[in-house]
Amino acid sequence: MKLAAANQKLETIIKKVEKEGVTASGLVDELKSLREYALQEQDPLVTKVLRLAYEYLTDNSSFDVQAQFDEDEEGNEYPIEIEDKENLLYLLSLLQNANHKINREEIKDYRTALKLELY
Repeated sequence: MKLAAANQKLETIIKKVEKEGVTASGLVDELKSLREYALQEQDPLVTKVLRLAYEYLTDNSSFDVQAQFDEDEEGNEYPIEIEDKENLLYLLSLLQNANHKINREEIKDYRTALKLELY
């Protein structure tokens, strides 16, 4: 994220998730607030993934989204098993540097996975 206030909000959210997990009180409201910064920054990918993330958290009280994959020597992809808290923390860490090319690709993977789960 580009705005200093957005990065501060993101840091606050990361600390909350580290301490309390994905069921932290007020987490959804914090993500909604962070989404407002993404709207200001005019970043549609981050705006969308934040909305999908808090919708998923609201609907499921978890963050067991299969968005990270590994590849074997033969090119076959398989999902990486990761617990909810670490999964959400990883997505949030990607958002810290959302303009990095590789991070954007992974954020897109989360967007796709969240859309498939929600709709």
